[in-house]
Amino acid sequence: MNTSALTRNIGRRALGLGTLLVLGVAGYYFAGPAPTAAPPTSATPATPVTTPVDVASVIEKPIIEWNDFSGRVEAVESVEIRPRVTGTIDAVHFQEGQMVAKGAALFTIDPRPYQTALAKAQATRESAVARLSLARTELERASKLILVRAISQREHDQHVNEQLEAQAALAAAQADVQAAQLNLQYTTVIAPVAGRVSRAELTVGNLVGAGPTAPVLTRIVSVSPVYVNFELDEASFIRYARNGARGSTGVAELPVLMGLASEADYPYSGRIKSLDNQLDQHSGTLRVRAVFDNASGVLTPGMYARVRIGDGAPRAALLINDQAVGTDQARKYVFVVSADNRVEYREVQLGPVVDGWRVVRAGLANGERIVVQGLQKIHPNDRVDPHPVQASVAVQDPARPGRS
Repeated sequence: MNTSALTRNIGRRALGLGTLLVLGVAGYYFAGPAPTAAPPTSATPATPVTTPVDVASVIEKPIIEWNDFSGRVEAVESVEIRPRVTGTIDAVHFQEGQMVAKGAALFTIDPRPYQTALAKAQATRESAVARLSLARTELERASKLILVRAISQREHDQHVNEQLEAQAALAAAQADVQAAQLNLQYTTVIAPVAGRVSRAELTVGNLVGAGPTAPVLTRIVSVSPVYVNFELDEASFIRYARNGARGSTGVAELPVLMGLASEADYPYSGRIKSLDNQLDQHSGTLRVRAVFDNASGVLTPGMYARVRIGDGAPRAALLINDQAVGTDQARKYVFVVSADNRVEYREVQLGPVVDGWRVVRAGLANGERIVVQGLQKIHPNDRVDPHPVQASVAVQDPARPGRS
């Protein structure tokens, strides 16, 4: 490398270093010193988070507690109509399903054979009357003759015996007439009770027989009143008995209401008719029979019935809105709001629903505030913003059927 080239190289390097130096000084001048970090400010206290919820107070008032059972409607009188004499059906005197009065004619069985039998029995009775009259005349004559010893004592005794036999024959003939009259009467099959008649199982022209194997001609059930049979569990029976609900006659003196499967309420009011004398050891239940008026004829034997029984006299009970109750597996609970508006988990023991209120047997006190809306938004020990609501707003419609 020659001297001129070396000189040019050194000059270029010096020029580059000078340019960098000038740019660095200019940048420092225009940018100025780096800003210093602002000193930290003091933290502002955070506002506690509260969840808005609706609350209602636990109330206490006297109620009649009702319990629900299932039963079946049964007719007070239910009769299977069977023939009492043998013969051919001559006529059917009713329409299927109509109401019939007690003693109304239902069927006619051919009466002619029984009319003939009655005439024969009456003739036999007349013959017996004649024989008795002759026997009495002979005995009177014999009684006079024996006084003058015109006949022997044996002959007199024979006339006495003939009169006794004639009297017995007349009594038998009279019984035969009565039997023939009954058989003739039985050819008209009548309704033994008033009620609604079923269809005719046998029609005109069919031959029917009497006796244990006699066929069913039709059936009649009484209409009003009706029975409702149901099973009372042992625990309920014990509670009613302890409350003095069983009278001295052995019949429970309890209010009873009943509704059908298609009805939301319980429009029928009745009374307990009878209690069984022992519990079924297999089911642990007691058979109960209630009686209800059925003037409208709506209640039909075999219908499913929903039965409600009251405890008797009103008693004080704690009541809450059923919406406030939560379920934790097998446990029932509510959220109680304390005086400082914190949530408390409280397990409760519940009774049935009475007029839209849920009965609380244990776990709450009168006047305590419980959450009725917003349970899913809160947890135990949370702070809440309670908004009181009227108890009448919180409860369900009293017209709805009670649930247990």
